[in-house]
Amino acid sequence: MPDAFVLLVARLGIAAVFFQSGRTKVDGFLTIKPSTYDLFSAEYALPLIPPSVAAHLATYAEHLFPLLLVLGLMTRVSALALLGMTTVIEVFVYPDAWPTHLSWAGLLLPLLARGGGNWSLDRVLRRR
Repeated sequence: MPDAFVLLVARLGIAAVFFQSGRTKVDGFLTIKPSTYDLFSAEYALPLIPPSVAAHLATYAEHLFPLLLVLGLMTRVSALALLGMTTVIEVFVYPDAWPTHLSWAGLLLPLLARGGGNWSLDRVLRRR
């Protein structure tokens, strides 16, 4: 199976996971729901960062980085950002969900190591 296909499937698969999560946190285009603030205040309760800031950062990241992955643009940066988010979720929010987080990491690590592949904008821009 060609690497380009495998990397495309990894990009699309993990982008869908994070983008869908981001969409649950907003109304309309990018209006953060009141319930999102409640979620970050009560259930997530991350240390060292105010819940309202965490809500904004996570919500916007869950929209931006998946879109970049779909395009194959800034693939390594996007994969690293989502891997960092996955690590924070695993360590501070849902430590018992490690099988899910491991599967996310399994899609993100090849993208971090290899980039977006031949079927990506990264590749097109690198050729120029």
